[in-house]
Amino acid sequence: MNLEDIPLMSMIKNKLGYLNQRQKLIAENVANADTPGYAGRDLKPFTFAQHMQTQLAPVSQERTQSGHLATPKATASPWKPIDSPDSETRLDGNQVVLEDEMMKMTSAKLDYDAAVGLYQQSMSLLKMAIRRPG
Repeated sequence: MNLEDIPLMSMIKNKLGYLNQRQKLIAENVANADTPGYAGRDLKPFTFAQHMQTQLAPVSQERTQSGHLATPKATASPWKPIDSPDSETRLDGNQVVLEDEMMKMTSAKLDYDAAVGLYQQSMSLLKMAIRRPG
């Protein structure tokens, strides 16, 4: 049995992927804090409905020769960045507020730590369940 067959593990994996992508976007925003005309980007919040959509998306398989094993194609990230302009715009057109970006990064880190903790607890429960009695 694959761990991704367990719905909770699949959800945690998707949440961690979402948070990874969000941290990359926040880092880009911070890196471009002095770029004239740059508007910050963020991701839409992670929701259960979005997770279910990615789980139910069809996966197409392609083989180049009949003897090859069929494998799923790599899919693009299901999380699309959206512009998240801030209310503060500097004279050069830059809309990145470092304080807001640091708050977003802290929030993402706390969510990431919680997801990793949930993963660790789930793994310890699975280990306990498969252990021999006694």
